[in-house]
Amino acid sequence: MIEAVGLTKRYGDKTAVYNLSFQVRPGAVTGFLGPNGSGKSTTMRMILGLDNPTAGHVTIGGYPYRRLPNAPRQVGALLDAKAVHGGRSARNHLLSLAQLSGIPARRVDEVLGVVGLHDVARRRSKGFSLGMGQRLGIAAALLGDPQVLLFDEPVNGLDPEGILWVRNLMKALAAEGRTVFVSSHLMSEMALTADHLIVIGRGQLLADMSITDFISANSADFARVRTPDTEPQQREKLSSALTEAGGHVLPEQDGALRVTGLPLPRISDIAHDADVRLWELSPHQASLEEAYMRMTQGAVDYRSTDDQKAGLQQPLPPGAQPPMPVPGQGQPGWYAPSPPQPGGQPFAPPQGAPVPPPAGPYGAPGAPGAAPGVPAPNPYAQPAPQAPQGPAPVAPPPAAPPSAPSSADLTKPEDAR
Repeated sequence: MIEAVGLTKRYGDKTAVYNLSFQVRPGAVTGFLGPNGSGKSTTMRMILGLDNPTAGHVTIGGYPYRRLPNAPRQVGALLDAKAVHGGRSARNHLLSLAQLSGIPARRVDEVLGVVGLHDVARRRSKGFSLGMGQRLGIAAALLGDPQVLLFDEPVNGLDPEGILWVRNLMKALAAEGRTVFVSSHLMSEMALTADHLIVIGRGQLLADMSITDFISANSADFARVRTPDTEPQQREKLSSALTEAGGHVLPEQDGALRVTGLPLPRISDIAHDADVRLWELSPHQASLEEAYMRMTQGAVDYRSTDDQKAGLQQPLPPGAQPPMPVPGQGQPGWYAPSPPQPGGQPFAPPQGAPVPPPAGPYGAPGAPGAAPGVPAPNPYAQPAPQAPQGPAPVAPPPAAPPSAPSSADLTKPEDAR
């Protein structure tokens, strides 16, 4: 078990973590969430003894990390997948870590097979992709078969198959009674992997609860109700009845009603008593991402703004026309039309839009006022040469092909290149 009590870390006048206390219990996957700069990486470094806390303390199994006997056999961690000597092969990297901790060499081959790198074990790690580097870092964390594991963004760079593998691996490790502490920014993945959440913002604890309680505490569940579209009076009748019963009703764009403050059985009874037919009555719960954004919206340090594109638009070339707006573009559900087939016609402009002039010989619009079917002159064409006067000159004999320069001719590094 990991336990932090009053954990504080300052760098000069910057407080990265302040009075942080929590417990990470075995048998569950605990997610560690927070915006960029909230102190997650600093906290994990203090857990592993890489940074000394300014105040407070953190223990693993009741002992600070530096006092654990043969700590790599008890704690495995992935904080930086790039912390590998690029000239070493994957197997030699793990073998050096195993020899430092008294781990037999056969364990190296075992973890290489677990993470799927057995076929590239002899390759140098500097040629690994980002996902392969993540797998090698996970293999290093599993090398000592530890009871406590810490992962910082373990699915970064992995493909969907790799993400699913990491998810199942963490759940399997927790099911064996191990302590699994995972930091990630992928809310959708945390919702599928974590059982418990610890959320911090600007170095302070914001939440320490199960994922179900976290979503319920930071979001408003609602019921979606729909009446027959052909009978709008039924919708108004139900809305009035639900409001009188203490519910809060909001209309949605598609004609349905969003109802809060009343459970689904109560809404059904009210509709039955009001003699209103229902086409839909379904519960809706906010996602982990929505609940997380609501809780941490006041703890975000870096916010983006709209790109105004002021003064960045390039002027159109001479004779070019601005692109015509595509009907429906930018609206929900809009998809770009497929390109025209060879020899076919592009999609027709919207009704009422001005018809563009006929195209020139290179696809450029024809000149205004040109006759239909007559191509406009190319504005970038070079003037035709005039016929020479008098007898035609005798063409010189063809020159010999240039020979490759000798080493004596290369007198400067620029010539050598």
